Amino acid sequence: MKWLDRWLGRLAAELLPAPARQAVNNPASFLVIRPGGIGDAVLLIPALQLLRSRFPQARIDILAEKRNGAIFRLCSGINEIFLYDRFGDLLRVFQGRYDVVIDSEQWHRLSAAVARLTGAAMSVGFATSDRNRLFTHPQPYSHDDYELDSFLSLLSPFGIVAERPSGPFLELPAAAKARAKDLLGDYYGQRFVVVFPGASIAERRWGAEKYGDLAARLQRQGIPVVVIGGPEDRMEAERIAARATVLDLTGLTSLVESAAVIDRAAVLVSGDSGVLHVGVGLAKPSVSLFGPGIAKKWAPKGNKHVVLDHGLPCSPCTRFGYTPPCPRNMQCIQEIGVVEVERGVQRLLETGGGLKEV
Repeated sequence: MKWLDRWLGRLAAELLPAPARQAVNNPASFLVIRPGGIGDAVLLIPALQLLRSRFPQARIDILAEKRNGAIFRLCSGINEIFLYDRFGDLLRVFQGRYDVVIDSEQWHRLSAAVARLTGAAMSVGFATSDRNRLFTHPQPYSHDDYELDSFLSLLSPFGIVAERPSGPFLELPAAAKARAKDLLGDYYGQRFVVVFPGASIAERRWGAEKYGDLAARLQRQGIPVVVIGGPEDRMEAERIAARATVLDLTGLTSLVESAAVIDRAAVLVSGDSGVLHVGVGLAKPSVSLFGPGIAKKWAPKGNKHVVLDHGLPCSPCTRFGYTPPCPRNMQCIQEIGVVEVERGVQRLLETGGGLKEV
């Protein structure tokens, strides 16, 4: 997708004619575009819920990707989920005749071109680079704004004054909850900490050895640890299990089932990842480890969250959706110590990381 965007997206942004600016009163159909990762999809959901509340009779479809499409199953009020990287779905989108298209992509141009090619009378998107000319209502975007707030700002052309949700905003299916109960077994009725050691970008990984040492320290305090992740995280989980007794669920859950496991936990420990934002959507206390990523934009907000970021001069280095290879062996995140993470977990357990009622 990034390769296509680099060439086809740039060309489309230059050649497609700009749309005439117009507003649509009482739109009957929306297409919301969300390519990219899991975290972006999660933090977009409060905006979708407000859109549904404002236009209860409208059709709201999503154009996502295979890697993040499942997240929208945790949001009621969506009519259909199409996948950006499935050609047949893209054709159906172009045949949809939407009144409004909202492109929530931040930087890449291809999604803005898709929004323009739908022929929707009204289009909303972030005014970053030359993609802004493809929208009837381009909106400002800043590195300094929490990403959930940035997505809420896309609703301003509809007169929606949006505020951050104060509680959970992801909705778990009953089947996922039942699966989590089966997988957790005796852990289900206990207070436990869930750990996600993975990250889509290597520079954001803290390391299995450190997670293993953290699990061992928590274990000595009588606090069980559950490790979650996909099949690609199994090796990390095995290295954690070599240092402490943990319940290893890596590779055993879908994304939605992993969310149900997180929902039962007292505290989530994770790097800057999509799973961290799933925890935010479930209003779950978290300890998050930042370094390359922009904590001001991506870190969870509020006193239920402990954000660890040493703020080295070279970090954050992520800009425009890209994290460069690190010449310093990820010093920014590797300097975060096991003891300070443990203290963060302890603080949350003492102040509100209790057992979720059945």
